[in-house]
This record gives sequence, C-alpha cells and structure tokens, in this order.
Amino acid sequence: MLRNAWIVMLALGAGLAAPGTTVAQDPADSLYRAARERLDRGEFAGAASLFRQIHQRHPQSIYTPDALYWESFARYRIGTDDELRAALATLEEQRRRHPSAATRGDAEALATRIRGALARLGDPDATAEVLAKAAGEPDAACSDADHEVRTAALNALLRMDSGRAVPILHGLLERRDACAAPLRKRAVFLLAQTQAPETEAMLLDVAMHDPDREIRKQAVVWLSQVTTESAVSALERIAATDSSELTELALLALSQHPSPRAERALREFAARTSAPNRLRERAIFWLGQKRSSENAAFLRELYGQLDDSRLKERTFFALSQLRGEETVRWLVAIARDTTEPTTLRKRALFWAGETGDAVGELVALYDRLPDRELKEYLIFVCTQSRAPEATDKLIEIARTERDVHLRKRAIFWLSQSNDPRAAQVLAEIIGQP
Repeated sequence: MLRNAWIVMLALGAGLAAPGTTVAQDPADSLYRAARERLDRGEFAGAASLFRQIHQRHPQSIYTPDALYWESFARYRIGTDDELRAALATLEEQRRRHPSAATRGDAEALATRIRGALARLGDPDATAEVLAKAAGEPDAACSDADHEVRTAALNALLRMDSGRAVPILHGLLERRDACAAPLRKRAVFLLAQTQAPETEAMLLDVAMHDPDREIRKQAVVWLSQVTTESAVSALERIAATDSSELTELALLALSQHPSPRAERALREFAARTSAPNRLRERAIFWLGQKRSSENAAFLRELYGQLDDSRLKERTFFALSQLRGEETVRWLVAIARDTTEPTTLRKRALFWAGETGDAVGELVALYDRLPDRELKEYLIFVCTQSRAPEATDKLIEIARTERDVHLRKRAIFWLSQSNDPRAAQVLAEIIGQP
C-alpha cells in the first residue's frame, strides 16, 4: 500500500499522472528491487544486467532514469576495460535521455572516476580528460557538483600518476579565492600522500599563507605525516610564529613525527622562556607521551628552571607518564623537600602514586614525613593504589597511629575499601571479635 502511494507521488512529480488518477504498480518495481539487492551484495555483474533490463524493457518506468546510473556504477565496480567503457556509454545515454534524473548530480563525478580507472589501464584519451578536469578552472557558479567532479579527478590522478599530480595540486593551492577552498582542502590531503620533494615546502606555504584558517590548520597536521627532516624544519618554523593556534598544532605534529629531531624541537620549545606558558605546557605534555630516558632526564632538569607552579605541576604529570624508578625517586625527593611549597609536594606525591611503581617508596616515606598535612595526603594517595602494600600501610596506620586525626582518616578510607581485611580490622577497632 505504501509502496503504491510512493509510486503515485513519483508519477505525479514526473507528470505521468494527473491528480486523482489511479496508478498501477510500476512494471519495473520488482526488477529494480532485485537489482538493488544484488548491488548491495556486491554481485555487480548480475546487478548491471538487471538495471539494463529496466531501461530496455520498461523505458517509461519511473525507475529508468536512475537505473542507467546504477548500471554504470555496477560496471565501474567490475572494473575491466570493456565494462568501464560500457559504463561511460551508459552515463552518456542517461545524459541524453534523462538530463533531469535525480542521479545526474553524481553522474559527472562517477564518469571522472571511470576515466581515472581507464587511465590507470593505459587509455590516453581518459588520461587527458582526467588531467583537464583536475587542472581546469572552477566553474563560475562555484557549484558543489563542480567541486565533486574536480575532487574525483584529483583522486583519480593521484592513483594514476603522483608525479603529474603535484604540479596540478600546486596550481590549485595557488588559487586563494573562497570558492576554491573545498578543492584546496582536498589538495592539501592529497599532497601529503605524495611524499614528493616539493611536499614540505608546499604544505608550509599553505600553513603560513592560506586565507582559510581551517586549511592552514590541516596543512600543519598533515606535515606530521611527512617523515622527512625538512618537514620537521617546517614544523619548527610554524611553532615559532605568533599564531598560538598554529603553534599548538605544530607541537602536536612534532609529537607525532618519528624523527629524534622532532623530540629535540619539543624539548627546546618547552625550555623557551619567551614562549607563552600555555604553549610550553603543551610541549611538556607531548614530551610525556613520547617515552624516552632523554625526555625524562630533560623534564627533571627543566623543573628546577621553572618559576611557574602550573608548569611545574605539568612536569610532574608528564614524568608520571614516562614512569621509571629514577623518576619515582625524584618525585618522592620533591615530596620530602621542605623548601618546596606544600601544594607542589602534595602533587608530587599524587603523581608518584599514579606511576604504579612507587608503592614501596610511598609506604616507607610515611614514617619519615614530619608534616601532618602531607601524611594525610599520603594516606589518600595510598587509597588510590590496588597494591597490597598500600592496604597494609592503611591498616597499620588505623591500628597504631598516635595522631588521632590521621588514624581516623585511615579508618575512613579503609571503610571505602573492598579488601576483606579492611572489614576485619574495623571490627577489631570497634572491639568486636
């Protein structure tokens, strides 16, 4: 019932029936459904055959205009030389017979993809057409259809001959008008895949000069995928600009780059006193994500040169990600250092606990701390650990600590524990057997 109503609406829209007219079920309905099912299952030869039957046997069907498109698509997916040429001929038939078909908006892009496939098979005419589409001027109307066709041409060109693609991509990136922005955005992505000698310089130019902020940002991100030393140089130059947004992205890109020089650039930026603290924080954060003994040693040394407490705390966090026995000992030493502010000593305790390697050090530290506030915080840090030694220490404090306040804190945290020993200890403290 609903399907018939839908066919009536389509027929009315196409001028095939007048209001009030009863329309019988379209004779191609079952063929179309069967063809789409085969297409969805990847049975492209069978789907192409059924779609062709629709427009040959039922030329007046409402399904015929789009059946031509889907036949062409199925033949494109088969991918042989003969099928690709047949696919182009079918799209041309649709253009001549049904210029207003709903799928005409996608047909030109499909035709470009088909020509790209033929070009990869060695067809010189298809190659010339793909080159012309990729390098041609955008249409005056700046239409979505034009962008889609040009993007399809660029994709086809890159798969077929990256050497030919680079000059065309360069030409696109030189077009700084807003109308060409979608194409420039795609060109940046494709350029990053080429790994050509000119890639770094072109991406750097886009990152520094493109009028579209999003395209500049994309160029910075893609530079991280170019695994050359010159790409690192480009990222260093961007990090040194006055744009905090681009600098932050450049730091991220450096953190993703495999070169040891990229890590050195991050360390140099983190130590740069002229850089804004917010951006130095980002450099410190990314150093903590790249595990190396060099980074850990650098951050421990950097801490002593910092005069901003927020930067110091970010250094604790980065070191907790790098872990290691030396780092744990260093964090514990900061916690014991009475010349450090209490706030930072507490944060050092917390991040030492977060490494997962410091339980023994922290348990031993409790008895050496004269400061009640730090002892109370250390009790909390012990509760964040699942290690048996941490629970052992809480039990000991609950049983023997002379400071009533600290003893009560240990008892409170034991009451939150799922360890069966905790319930037993609490019962003992209450005086129950």
